[in-house]
Amino acid sequence: MSFGAKFYMVLVYAFLYLPILVLIVYSFNESKSRAVFSGFTFDWYAKLFHNEAIMSALLNSLVVAVIASVAATAIGTLAAVGINAMGRKMRSLVMNFTYLPVINPEIVIGVSLMLLFVFLRFQFGLTTLIIAHITFDVPYVILNVMPKLRQMDAHQVEAARDLGCNPVQAFFKVVIPEIMPGIMSGFLMALTYSFDDFIISHFVAGPTAQTLPLAIYSMTRKKVSPEINALSAVMFAVILSLLVIYNLISARRERNKGRAGR
Repeated sequence: MSFGAKFYMVLVYAFLYLPILVLIVYSFNESKSRAVFSGFTFDWYAKLFHNEAIMSALLNSLVVAVIASVAATAIGTLAAVGINAMGRKMRSLVMNFTYLPVINPEIVIGVSLMLLFVFLRFQFGLTTLIIAHITFDVPYVILNVMPKLRQMDAHQVEAARDLGCNPVQAFFKVVIPEIMPGIMSGFLMALTYSFDDFIISHFVAGPTAQTLPLAIYSMTRKKVSPEINALSAVMFAVILSLLVIYNLISARRERNKGRAGR
């Protein structure tokens, strides 16, 4: 790699991660200043975990994100299997409809879901939040699982059926293990998008179910507290840890497959 290419790569990564690095550094700042680092302290982390409003919003976000991502992963995986079994024209048509929620502006989805819940006379709260998050999570799961289904050898299922498996056993013993990387990628993407969502949640949450992004937005409208820096640093560390663990597991699985194939 040439010097110019290396320098360009460094600039790109600096542009992406330098703001996060600054945020993490100032989460340890002794003063509330966002311009002067006056000393090192863990006080803002201690205050963060004693802030009832933030902890309540964090719990709501975790509940919504976990339930929505698990449900979306199950629905999206079954939908991907069904779509993969369709004819080429029908599969292409359905996939075009699957792409629409991904490329559609979130504000349109948020307003549409809000109007739907009003029409159905739903009480805004955790239930409407979970339904809304499942709605926009499912397409991401489908788009992650479909490539794995295309890569899978269809003769493996036929071989399992010939060896005595019924359709359900063949699905869980052959199909699921083969597409598991896609399922996990879809789950992690759904979990991240659900936990991070602000726009759609803003329209469907109601006054009683405030998620973490909504709570942070409410706090920043008054004054940015260093507690938000500490919270953002913790969230970044947790997400980074999940990605590292997932990549390590995937790498180990690939090594095991390579050894088994020799």
